[in-house]
Amino acid sequence: MSDTSWFPREAIAFGGDYNPEQWPREVWDEDVALMREAGVNLVSVGIFSWALLEPREGEHDFAWLDDLLDLLHRNGIAVDLGTPTASPPAWFFHAHPEARVVTRDGTVQGFGSRGMASPSSPAYREAAVRIASALADRYAQHPAVVMWHVHNEYGAPVGEDFSPASVAAFRAWLQERYGSLDGLNAAWGTAFWGQRYAEWEHVGAPAATPSVANPAQRLDFARFTDHQLRACFVAERDAIKARATQPVTTNFMANECATTDLWAWAREVDVVANDHYLTAADERGHVGLALAADLTRSVAGGRPWILMEHSTSAVNWQPRNVAKRPGEMARNSLTHLGRGADAVLFFQWRASRSGAEKFHSAMLPHAGTTSRVWREVTALGADLGRLAEVRGSRVHADVALLWDTESFWAQDLEWRPSVDVTHRERVRAYYERLWRDGLTVDMAHPGADLSGYRLVVAPASYLLTQASADNLRRYVAGGGTLVVSFFSGVVDENDAVHPGGFGAPLRDVLGLTVEEFLPLRAGDAARLLWTWGEEREIVADVWADDIALEGAQVVASYLDGPAAGGPAVTRNRFGDGTAWYVSTRLGIDELAPVLAAVYDDARVVPPGHAHDVEVVTRRGADADYVVALNHSGDDAKVRLGDGVELLTGTRVAGALDLPAGAVAVVRRPTGGDGPQE
Repeated sequence: MSDTSWFPREAIAFGGDYNPEQWPREVWDEDVALMREAGVNLVSVGIFSWALLEPREGEHDFAWLDDLLDLLHRNGIAVDLGTPTASPPAWFFHAHPEARVVTRDGTVQGFGSRGMASPSSPAYREAAVRIASALADRYAQHPAVVMWHVHNEYGAPVGEDFSPASVAAFRAWLQERYGSLDGLNAAWGTAFWGQRYAEWEHVGAPAATPSVANPAQRLDFARFTDHQLRACFVAERDAIKARATQPVTTNFMANECATTDLWAWAREVDVVANDHYLTAADERGHVGLALAADLTRSVAGGRPWILMEHSTSAVNWQPRNVAKRPGEMARNSLTHLGRGADAVLFFQWRASRSGAEKFHSAMLPHAGTTSRVWREVTALGADLGRLAEVRGSRVHADVALLWDTESFWAQDLEWRPSVDVTHRERVRAYYERLWRDGLTVDMAHPGADLSGYRLVVAPASYLLTQASADNLRRYVAGGGTLVVSFFSGVVDENDAVHPGGFGAPLRDVLGLTVEEFLPLRAGDAARLLWTWGEEREIVADVWADDIALEGAQVVASYLDGPAAGGPAVTRNRFGDGTAWYVSTRLGIDELAPVLAAVYDDARVVPPGHAHDVEVVTRRGADADYVVALNHSGDDAKVRLGDGVELLTGTRVAGALDLPAGAVAVVRRPTGGDGPQE
């Protein structure tokens, strides 16, 4: 599939989830008229409609959907047709109570929400494939349907399931993975705590236990959970593809759903799609948004992707659902576009009057067409219409940040050296430092080809396989620059400590060994003396390592704390490249001098934009498209090169005045002067 063929129009896709079954038929005509006014050209339909489409088992009612698709098509609005399998009907659970999800503590979850079915239930899988097949049989040739949308947000709210069906499927999955009980016992280290298994039927899921469950078992159950969810998608996808030719996708939740390994999922979809919602508690949510967009683009292999859902304003499911301020929705939307999205879609079109999400914002809010939100929605639609030529262009990055879901699963289990060390915090800290320095970042798996990057950062590689370590070794030896944060390279794929001690797989690359972890008490800090260039003190917290040098150069030492006098930050030449090791937790500001020195090694030049001005470039065949966003409260001048600002049609000569809160998109000649990402 080409970068643009999923949407057969010369346009950025704009729209959102449309759930008209909530409304009388006469409202549909009003909806479609307003969609045309707003510039909507794509809607997702049918995502939660199973109970209407199949009111009783085997009895289908497609008349309302026929009418809806015909109406949308007459008005030039394309359809992303959903399979409604995230919300099975009440009759299904009455007939198949064994398909209900069971939590880790044994609670059987009831009907009345969404995402309630066990992904391991044979009855659920069969029913899901039947309804997907029936939809594809009926609508494969409908001219409105340009894409298929399987299920909804796999892994949320249902991830792990401990039902009898899941336990049986887990056992079968383990038999296929290990082949024998001896293999399983060795991988799980069952000699400890007397956990050795003598019969397969004794092996179960890691349900609630008196103390901590076997971490290798927990890790395998996370892998299994991801596999089961993905198998459900594949079954529906294959049923659709046997009947239809349109592309098939599902909506990820990049950086929000811990139960899905997006590298594996991306291989199964025709085009990557993502849902993203700001976290109100994150005061710098625009940085988290950029991270999620970069992750989505990266798992898509750099190809343009679909922003399947985000919100026009507040959501409804957080402790405090903060409304977006004027202009924030446009900045959010164009950040996604700047980082590779060719579609800007929302949940949902019209705000619900009833149900659990009635306080969730929408394109058409409860306040109607006189509201600020509606005015901003229509303005965004017009702006996206002016940006159609951006479609199909790609983002290039010289910096990669390692993202390994299996490592994150393992690191976040219980009984680690410090509860203050989480993968999410370290990933965000390093990412935000790179973001503040104006650098565009790809996420990369540690086993992927890294040769195209000048700099690779490993903020949280607790689990590092020997194969991935060898890949990093080749990268550095070949001339790359690598930064490794503490608590990395500790365990193998079975959560077993590598032979040779902590960090052993990268010992020669880093030129050191970690003899002991020295986590700090809550509230404690440690001072470092930075000696690379101008001397300065840096304050760290949470963690220190007892390091034995084996050739590495010390660039910062501990002045106090449990590792006083020892190395804190090191640099090691290895082959034609350089590897840095940061043995403590540095905040975003404290990382600045470290990464400034790293940039020199990597020949990476930060563009030097004003504070909270975000600039990212998409490269097309005939032009570059530079998206600049001012997230600050101050006006800024941004050097973008010579070109044309597409939202206003004005010419830009070298630099652009960017008011507080404003967005600009500049078309310039390919490779023209401007910021280098």
